[in-house]
Parts: sequence; C-alpha cells; structure tokens
Amino acid sequence: MNTMRMLLALAVAAPLAAQQPDSARRAMPMDHRMKHGHRGMPGMMGHQMDMMGPMHRGMAFAPMHLLEHKDALELTPQQVTRLTALQDAAKGAHDAAQTEMQTHMQAMTTVMKAANPDTNQLKQHFQALQTALGRAHWSMLSAAAQARGVLTDLQRGRVEGWADAMQGRMMPKVRAHPGGHGEHQPSRD
Repeated sequence: MNTMRMLLALAVAAPLAAQQPDSARRAMPMDHRMKHGHRGMPGMMGHQMDMMGPMHRGMAFAPMHLLEHKDALELTPQQVTRLTALQDAAKGAHDAAQTEMQTHMQAMTTVMKAANPDTNQLKQHFQALQTALGRAHWSMLSAAAQARGVLTDLQRGRVEGWADAMQGRMMPKVRAHPGGHGEHQPSRD
C-alpha cells in the first residue's frame, strides 16, 4: 500500500518537477527546491498549492457538503433532490476513475519490480494514471460548479462565508525573508 501511495504522490508531483529546468535541479538541494523554487518562482509544493486553490475553494459547493448543511442552508426539497442526483453522478464517475487509477498504480508497481523496468510501459501507465486522476478531480469539481447553480444568492453567500472562514483558518501565514522568497509559517490563531 505504501508503494501505491508513493506512486500516486509521484504521479501528482512529477509533472510539476518536469517543468523545472535541469540546471535549477542540480544547483539546489531538493529540500530547498521543494520549499522555495528557483529564482523567486514558487517551489513545486507552493506551485501545486497555487494551482489547487481555486479547486479547493470551489469544493465548498460539493453536493455532499451542501446536503450535510441542508438545514443551515434551508434547502428546498427540489434543491435536495437535484443535489442528491449531482452527488450520485459525481460519485459514480469518481469511483470509476479511482478504480482505473488503482489498476495503473498496480501496473506501475509491477513494472518497477523488474530488474530493468521498461520505461515505455511505465510511461504508458503513468500517463493513464494522470488522466484518471484528472477525471476524478473533474467529476468532483464539475459537480460542485453545478451544485453552486442550484443555490439561491443568499445560500451561495452563506457557503462563500464558510469557505472564507475555513480558508482563513487553514492558510499558512507567509512572511518574507532575505532572498525574496516567502517562508510559510503556521497560523498562530
């Protein structure tokens, strides 16, 4: 199981690492590159967090989340029916993508166990894993976008307020340090 988790982490991080110039990778230790990036550009983790921000914020409108708060949002029976349908459709698509991801992670594990792994096979499964991962994320994001449209302006405002409060508690505070890079500090609230 740890191998599969590592492969999934690799599947998510490798495309970001591939965007870094080779000279930058050789010039700096790995921990520095992960935290700070090269020449003031966000590091791999920071870049990934920047890209995922809108997705995480949009997920406040996930049908499951909205249904969990149906009383606070004062959802109508029609809204509950529509959100339930969106949740069921997204779950089906997400589960199918996750099954495909598991298949390709297992295949990658098998390929990597060879004395001389076939990089063509590895690449094929890696790319298929990335595609399945994208479909899994898209199913959830698409459902959240559609669920947002089911709500009234007042209900959307409430969810936005919850998202703002959650983001304020979860986002690390950034302080500058010499060299122009931001150093993430945990919130001390």
